[in-house]
Amino acid sequence: MNFSLPFFYEPDWKEQTERHTLRSDSHKHAVQVLRIKTGERIHLTNGKGLLGTAVVEIADKKNATVRIEEEKTLPPHPKQIILAVSPLKNPSRFEWMLEKLTELGISQIQPIICERTEKTFFKPERFEKILIAAMLQSQQAYLPILQVPQQLKDLNWDTKNAWIAHCLGVEKFELNAATQSDQSTIIFIGPEGDFTEDEIHYIQDKGAKPLSLGNLRLRTETAAIKAAAFFSHSY
Repeated sequence: MNFSLPFFYEPDWKEQTERHTLRSDSHKHAVQVLRIKTGERIHLTNGKGLLGTAVVEIADKKNATVRIEEEKTLPPHPKQIILAVSPLKNPSRFEWMLEKLTELGISQIQPIICERTEKTFFKPERFEKILIAAMLQSQQAYLPILQVPQQLKDLNWDTKNAWIAHCLGVEKFELNAATQSDQSTIIFIGPEGDFTEDEIHYIQDKGAKPLSLGNLRLRTETAAIKAAAFFSHSY
Protein backbone atom coordinates (compact mmCIF):
# COMPACT_ATOMS: atom_id res chain seq x y z
CA MET A 1 0.00 0.00 0.00
CA ASN A 2 1.25 3.45 -0.91
CA PHE A 3 1.16 5.32 2.41
CA SER A 4 1.51 8.68 0.67
CA LEU A 5 -1.97 8.46 -0.88
CA PRO A 6 -4.91 10.12 0.93
CA PHE A 7 -7.03 7.68 2.92
CA PHE A 8 -10.84 7.85 3.10
CA TYR A 9 -13.49 6.09 5.19
CA GLU A 10 -16.41 4.88 3.11
CA PRO A 11 -18.68 2.69 5.28
CA ASP A 12 -21.12 2.04 2.40
CA TRP A 13 -18.46 0.86 -0.06
CA LYS A 14 -18.94 -2.82 -0.88
CA GLU A 15 -16.78 -5.47 -2.49
CA GLN A 16 -16.65 -5.79 -6.29
CA THR A 17 -18.06 -2.34 -6.89
CA GLU A 18 -16.62 -0.82 -10.07
CA ARG A 19 -17.42 2.79 -9.18
CA HIS A 20 -18.21 4.51 -5.92
CA THR A 21 -19.42 8.00 -4.99
CA LEU A 22 -17.72 9.40 -1.92
CA ARG A 23 -19.92 10.34 1.03
CA SER A 24 -20.32 14.04 1.75
CA ASP A 25 -17.60 14.28 4.43
CA SER A 26 -15.06 12.54 2.19
CA HIS A 27 -16.11 14.59 -0.84
CA LYS A 28 -15.68 17.87 1.06
CA HIS A 29 -12.28 16.86 2.43
CA ALA A 30 -11.05 15.56 -0.93
CA VAL A 31 -12.18 18.50 -3.06
CA GLN A 32 -12.12 21.51 -0.74
CA VAL A 33 -9.25 20.62 1.60
CA LEU A 34 -6.89 18.35 -0.32
CA ARG A 35 -7.76 19.82 -3.74
CA ILE A 36 -7.78 16.36 -5.29
CA LYS A 37 -8.28 16.38 -9.03
CA THR A 38 -9.46 13.95 -11.68
CA GLY A 39 -6.91 11.22 -12.36
CA GLU A 40 -5.40 11.20 -8.87
CA ARG A 41 -5.38 8.06 -6.75
CA ILE A 42 -6.71 7.56 -3.24
CA HIS A 43 -7.13 4.72 -0.74
CA LEU A 44 -10.52 3.63 0.58
CA THR A 45 -11.66 1.46 3.47
CA ASN A 46 -15.10 0.59 4.77
CA GLY A 47 -13.73 0.12 8.30
CA LYS A 48 -14.61 -3.59 8.19
CA GLY A 49 -11.52 -4.94 6.48
CA LEU A 50 -12.16 -3.88 2.87
CA LEU A 51 -9.21 -1.89 1.54
CA GLY A 52 -8.71 -0.51 -1.95
CA THR A 53 -7.02 1.89 -4.32
CA ALA A 54 -9.18 4.05 -6.59
CA VAL A 55 -8.77 6.64 -9.34
CA VAL A 56 -10.80 9.85 -9.10
CA GLU A 57 -13.04 10.22 -12.16
CA ILE A 58 -15.21 13.15 -11.04
CA ALA A 59 -14.19 15.81 -8.53
CA ASP A 60 -16.43 18.88 -8.61
CA LYS A 61 -18.49 20.95 -6.19
CA LYS A 62 -21.38 18.50 -6.20
CA ASN A 63 -19.72 15.12 -5.79
CA ALA A 64 -16.65 12.96 -6.21
CA THR A 65 -16.76 9.59 -7.96
CA VAL A 66 -13.94 7.09 -8.09
CA ARG A 67 -13.18 3.95 -10.09
CA ILE A 68 -11.89 1.05 -8.03
CA GLU A 69 -8.54 -0.15 -9.38
CA GLU A 70 -7.63 -2.70 -6.75
CA GLU A 71 -9.27 -4.09 -3.64
CA LYS A 72 -8.66 -6.72 -0.99
CA THR A 73 -10.35 -7.82 2.18
CA LEU A 74 -8.10 -8.13 5.19
CA PRO A 75 -9.21 -10.73 7.75
CA PRO A 76 -9.63 -9.52 11.32
CA HIS A 77 -6.73 -10.32 13.58
CA PRO A 78 -7.41 -13.60 15.38
CA LYS A 79 -6.24 -12.01 18.62
CA GLN A 80 -8.80 -9.30 19.39
CA ILE A 81 -7.95 -6.78 22.13
CA ILE A 82 -10.75 -5.22 24.16
CA LEU A 83 -10.17 -2.33 26.57
CA ALA A 84 -12.80 -2.14 29.31
CA VAL A 85 -12.05 1.28 30.73
CA SER A 86 -13.80 3.81 32.91
CA PRO A 87 -14.81 7.12 31.29
CA LEU A 88 -13.01 10.20 32.55
CA LYS A 89 -14.31 13.38 34.09
CA ASN A 90 -12.19 15.40 31.66
CA PRO A 91 -13.66 14.75 28.17
CA SER A 92 -10.55 15.92 26.31
CA ARG A 93 -8.43 13.29 28.06
CA PHE A 94 -10.95 10.58 27.24
CA GLU A 95 -11.01 11.66 23.59
CA TRP A 96 -7.20 11.64 23.46
CA MET A 97 -7.25 8.11 24.87
CA LEU A 98 -9.74 6.97 22.20
CA GLU A 99 -7.50 8.40 19.49
CA LYS A 100 -4.37 6.62 20.76
CA LEU A 101 -6.13 3.30 21.38
CA THR A 102 -7.34 3.38 17.78
CA GLU A 103 -3.85 4.11 16.46
CA LEU A 104 -2.58 1.11 18.44
CA GLY A 105 -5.06 -1.19 16.70
CA ILE A 106 -7.41 -1.95 19.59
CA SER A 107 -10.42 -3.97 18.41
CA GLN A 108 -13.03 -2.76 20.85
CA ILE A 109 -13.44 -0.15 23.58
CA GLN A 110 -15.97 -0.81 26.31
CA PRO A 111 -16.61 2.09 28.71
CA ILE A 112 -17.45 0.73 32.17
CA ILE A 113 -19.22 2.58 34.95
CA CYS A 114 -17.59 1.85 38.31
CA GLU A 115 -18.33 3.03 41.82
CA ARG A 116 -15.69 5.76 41.53
CA THR A 117 -16.48 6.81 37.98
CA GLU A 118 -17.36 10.49 38.07
CA LYS A 119 -20.31 11.89 36.13
CA THR A 120 -19.51 11.85 32.43
CA PHE A 121 -21.26 12.65 29.17
CA PHE A 122 -21.07 10.04 26.42
CA LYS A 123 -21.02 11.62 22.96
CA PRO A 124 -21.12 8.74 20.46
CA GLU A 125 -21.17 10.86 17.29
CA ARG A 126 -18.21 12.97 18.37
CA PHE A 127 -16.31 9.91 19.61
CA GLU A 128 -16.93 8.09 16.33
CA LYS A 129 -15.39 10.99 14.40
CA ILE A 130 -12.30 10.74 16.59
CA LEU A 131 -12.04 7.00 15.96
CA ILE A 132 -12.45 7.47 12.20
CA ALA A 133 -9.80 10.20 12.04
CA ALA A 134 -7.35 8.05 14.02
CA MET A 135 -8.05 5.00 11.85
CA LEU A 136 -7.40 7.02 8.69
CA GLN A 137 -4.28 8.65 10.11
CA SER A 138 -2.81 5.26 10.96
CA GLN A 139 -4.12 3.79 7.66
CA GLN A 140 -5.95 0.80 9.10
CA ALA A 141 -8.77 -1.18 7.52
CA TYR A 142 -10.73 -1.81 10.72
CA LEU A 143 -12.59 0.78 12.78
CA PRO A 144 -12.65 -0.11 16.49
CA ILE A 145 -16.05 -0.88 17.99
CA LEU A 146 -17.01 1.67 20.63
CA GLN A 147 -19.65 0.16 22.86
CA VAL A 148 -22.15 2.12 24.94
CA PRO A 149 -21.19 2.45 28.62
CA GLN A 150 -22.21 -0.40 30.87
CA GLN A 151 -22.25 -0.88 34.61
CA LEU A 152 -19.21 -2.94 35.53
CA LYS A 153 -21.26 -5.70 37.15
CA ASP A 154 -23.56 -5.97 34.11
CA LEU A 155 -20.67 -6.67 31.76
CA ASN A 156 -20.06 -10.16 30.39
CA TRP A 157 -17.14 -11.24 28.26
CA ASP A 158 -16.47 -14.39 26.24
CA THR A 159 -12.68 -14.63 26.40
CA LYS A 160 -10.78 -16.54 29.06
CA ASN A 161 -7.77 -14.25 28.68
CA ALA A 162 -8.89 -11.44 31.00
CA TRP A 163 -6.70 -9.04 32.98
CA ILE A 164 -7.31 -6.31 35.53
CA ALA A 165 -4.84 -3.55 36.34
CA HIS A 166 -5.31 -2.15 39.83
CA CYS A 167 -3.33 -0.57 42.66
CA LEU A 168 -3.77 -3.13 45.44
CA GLY A 169 -0.50 -4.43 46.80
CA VAL A 170 -0.89 -8.07 45.77
CA GLU A 171 1.17 -10.36 43.59
CA LYS A 172 0.54 -9.60 39.92
CA PHE A 173 1.55 -10.83 36.49
CA GLU A 174 4.09 -8.74 34.59
CA LEU A 175 3.16 -7.36 31.16
CA ASN A 176 5.75 -9.44 29.31
CA ALA A 177 4.23 -12.64 30.68
CA ALA A 178 0.63 -11.50 30.19
CA THR A 179 1.08 -10.74 26.49
CA GLN A 180 2.29 -14.22 25.51
CA SER A 181 -1.18 -15.67 24.96
CA ASP A 182 -2.48 -16.01 21.40
CA GLN A 183 -6.10 -15.69 22.60
CA SER A 184 -8.29 -12.64 22.38
CA THR A 185 -7.87 -10.42 25.44
CA ILE A 186 -9.92 -8.10 27.60
CA ILE A 187 -8.12 -5.65 29.89
CA PHE A 188 -9.88 -3.81 32.72
CA ILE A 189 -8.69 -0.31 33.58
CA GLY A 190 -10.40 1.49 36.45
CA PRO A 191 -11.40 5.11 37.07
CA GLU A 192 -9.36 7.82 38.72
CA GLY A 193 -9.15 6.55 42.28
CA ASP A 194 -9.00 2.94 41.05
CA PHE A 195 -11.48 0.10 41.36
CA THR A 196 -12.89 -0.58 44.81
CA GLU A 197 -11.75 -3.78 46.53
CA ASP A 198 -15.21 -5.29 45.98
CA GLU A 199 -14.95 -4.56 42.24
CA ILE A 200 -11.48 -6.07 42.07
CA HIS A 201 -12.63 -9.25 43.79
CA TYR A 202 -15.72 -9.39 41.58
CA ILE A 203 -13.72 -9.18 38.33
CA GLN A 204 -11.08 -11.62 39.54
CA ASP A 205 -13.75 -14.08 40.69
CA LYS A 206 -15.01 -14.07 37.09
CA GLY A 207 -11.58 -15.15 35.88
CA ALA A 208 -9.53 -11.97 35.34
CA LYS A 209 -5.92 -12.10 36.50
CA PRO A 210 -4.17 -9.18 38.27
CA LEU A 211 -1.86 -7.24 35.95
CA SER A 212 1.09 -5.03 36.85
CA LEU A 213 1.72 -1.92 34.75
CA GLY A 214 4.91 -1.09 36.65
CA ASN A 215 5.80 0.70 39.84
CA LEU A 216 4.39 4.11 38.94
CA ARG A 217 0.83 5.20 39.68
CA LEU A 218 -0.67 6.02 36.28
CA ARG A 219 -3.67 8.03 35.21
CA THR A 220 -6.52 6.01 33.71
CA GLU A 221 -5.75 7.05 30.13
CA THR A 222 -2.01 6.41 30.56
CA ALA A 223 -2.65 2.97 32.02
CA ALA A 224 -5.01 2.09 29.15
CA ILE A 225 -2.50 3.17 26.51
CA LYS A 226 0.42 1.41 28.19
CA ALA A 227 -1.53 -1.84 28.38
CA ALA A 228 -2.78 -1.46 24.80
CA ALA A 229 0.73 -0.80 23.51
CA PHE A 230 2.12 -3.97 25.09
CA PHE A 231 -0.74 -6.22 24.02
CA SER A 232 -0.90 -4.84 20.48
CA HIS A 233 2.89 -5.19 20.14
CA SER A 234 2.45 -8.93 20.75
CA TYR A 235 0.31 -9.26 17.58
